[in-house]
Amino acid sequence: MKALVYNGARDVVVKDVPDARIEAANDVLVKVTSTNICGSDLHIYEGRTDMEDGRIIGHENLGEVIEVGPGVVKVKVGDMVCLPFNIGCGFCRNCERGLTGFCLSVNPGMAGGAYGYPMMGPYEGGQAELLRVPFGDFNCLKLPEDAREKEADYALLSDIWPTGWHGTELAGVAPGDSVVIFGGGPVGLMAALSAKVKGAEQIMLVDRQKDRLKLAEEIGVTAIDDTDGEHVEKILELTRGEGAACGVEAVGWQAHDPQGHEVPNATMNDLVASVRATGGIGVVGVFVPEDPKAEDELMQKGQIAFDFGQFFTKGQRMGTGQANVKQYNRQLRDLIHAGRATPSWIVSHHLHLDEAPGAYAHFDARDDGWTKVILHPDGATT
Repeated sequence: MKALVYNGARDVVVKDVPDARIEAANDVLVKVTSTNICGSDLHIYEGRTDMEDGRIIGHENLGEVIEVGPGVVKVKVGDMVCLPFNIGCGFCRNCERGLTGFCLSVNPGMAGGAYGYPMMGPYEGGQAELLRVPFGDFNCLKLPEDAREKEADYALLSDIWPTGWHGTELAGVAPGDSVVIFGGGPVGLMAALSAKVKGAEQIMLVDRQKDRLKLAEEIGVTAIDDTDGEHVEKILELTRGEGAACGVEAVGWQAHDPQGHEVPNATMNDLVASVRATGGIGVVGVFVPEDPKAEDELMQKGQIAFDFGQFFTKGQRMGTGQANVKQYNRQLRDLIHAGRATPSWIVSHHLHLDEAPGAYAHFDARDDGWTKVILHPDGATT
């Protein structure tokens, strides 16, 4: 099969590799029809993780079931399914509590497993023609009869919409709230959509990429350009000096200032400043235990200079961590099916898998108009 293979920093190539196959009785084999490039994939692409050379990338996957193991009882050949990026067993203590992003079985020695991602187990990614899905009955989200028609919408259920939704859950977004979101990438835009679906009264999104800010405005979000460094003041002005009721961090440790320098604590401290006293903060941007290549000495050890005194004084609360996709993907699927939400408004490019190396380069460079890329290993790019 053809797959996108990581060879080192900014070096990914599509090549022939051994076919994915059924390896255990509860496995499902999927013919991948949509696999998205995620902002988290860029951490790998830039060489900022300990991803092994030769691994297949890709954790946002959707496709058609073409084979099932003898222990699979629910999923059938021919089903269209979307796969949560985090792999769960379904029976460990955390999975039973719905915390599938922190499964205790699939990746011994660490809580959590995922497709094609460093430290998240031996599972190959889905930017390939075929994908092996372990614990298939548990991990496959079966899609309704409009799966092909709305494939671009359903493909966002693998990660970014549940992750954006998770950010609003961690922050405690409720109807009538004001919400500020730092980061207008795909996850930040999905957090904005989630806040809108939840009935937030005022939604503000901070970024400096014009194309991202325009997409936010298309769904009625107040776009705030932070190029001039006065974004916190703007948020306070829009909220009568109180600050937003809650906020979402959707950038992570590779936050940059307008001059292009990495400032890992920037969005976290800006959230403390722009969320009101007793407000909630949800952090779904990626922060890593260590990054030896970071410009910031603290971040090399996985630390940031956090305004904890202000955070404490304001009585704020915070939730962090990757999304437990299965907690949300069914209800979000049903919103798509019912026509209540169309998350694919952010998708800018549908490309063949062969075009992946160039797409990574454009997406990594934040080139104008490259907001979300869906790759199609089956060749269907429309």
